[in-house]
Amino acid sequence: MLKDKFKSLSLAGIAIFTAITLINFPGEVLNASERGLDMWWGTVFPSLLPFFITAELLIGFGVVRFIGVLFEPIMRPLFNVPGVGGFVWAMGMASGYPSGAKLTSRLRQENQITKIEAERLVSFTNASNPLFIIGAISVGFFHDEQLGVLLAVCHYLGNAIVGICMRFYGKNSQEIPERSSGRLSIYKALQELHRTRLKEKRPFGKILGDAVINSVQTLLMIGGFIIIFSVFTKLISIIGIATIFASFLAIGLNILGIPEQLALPMFSGLFEITLGAKLISDAEVNSLFFQAIALSFILAFNGFSVQAQVASIIAETDIRFAPYFFSRILHGIFASILVILLYKPLYTNQQAGSEKHMPVWSQIHAQPWADAVHLLQTIGPLVTLCTLALSICILLTRTNNAKAK
Repeated sequence: MLKDKFKSLSLAGIAIFTAITLINFPGEVLNASERGLDMWWGTVFPSLLPFFITAELLIGFGVVRFIGVLFEPIMRPLFNVPGVGGFVWAMGMASGYPSGAKLTSRLRQENQITKIEAERLVSFTNASNPLFIIGAISVGFFHDEQLGVLLAVCHYLGNAIVGICMRFYGKNSQEIPERSSGRLSIYKALQELHRTRLKEKRPFGKILGDAVINSVQTLLMIGGFIIIFSVFTKLISIIGIATIFASFLAIGLNILGIPEQLALPMFSGLFEITLGAKLISDAEVNSLFFQAIALSFILAFNGFSVQAQVASIIAETDIRFAPYFFSRILHGIFASILVILLYKPLYTNQQAGSEKHMPVWSQIHAQPWADAVHLLQTIGPLVTLCTLALSICILLTRTNNAKAK
């Protein structure tokens, strides 16, 4: 009872605090809202929409079941999740967070995975996409594409290590996962695809329309969280709360040998990744090594903004948030350690060596990534507006058809 009362008072206090600061700083709030809106409709919406719609179609047509059977011999021994986890993992890395949570929730709703398997899966399938790591952060903020290679390798390798660690989570649970033969069977995979397609009674137009509507609804929710956390991060910075907490964080960073100048940028990055990355790039630190460690941690932590999005998505299922939050801390630690271990071979040595001696995978040039980010920001708002208009037309058509019946 006392705990519930404390929770009620805390939530009420946060709401009152937010309302008062919104009234006192209208100009700063408007600027922060515009920044969040620009990020959402110019980058997040157009970059995630194709992946969300494609994933919905692949699930509806049974392709995900097909992939699941093929990847079962790989995903089960490594991560103790069904083969469909390979699809979620790949889509999560390609499109970025919170795609992993979205797809995991869909698979759970389809009963293709158990509750424990879903909690394992969501813990390592929410990653930043390469365009954001290399294009937006490394090239956009640091003007250094080689830094992007280091961050990407540490980010994705750290995520895989988290997945291997989380395979032991819920090992003693009562859930009994579906057993597989452990052998690759294309014939069985095709049978599962056909069986799943036959179960789907919706016509193609209905499936496509549902995919668009569901994707837009999720992206609208994501946009709301981005704007809210953009405003909240700005408010705690204005009134000095961020500085107070950053001073405590600086003590811990000093113990680890990391410059205290990175405390405030890292604290900001714990709330919103893009803002934190920008502040880290502007920090007056003598060595890029420490900036890379800080960047790697906040990328792996996901930021409270992304975590709130994930919590909202999985709230529609029985998937618990705690394993995901624990895995974010674990990923941050692993990714930071990997930067320490790989900074010299993947960054220092590559910078010192001539281009002809670089391995093929490290010859990433800044211009294509910068052009991709610029193109997305240019056409992104138009894509967002057109998609919103299309979804409204679909909803109106369905409403009129329902009335006609």
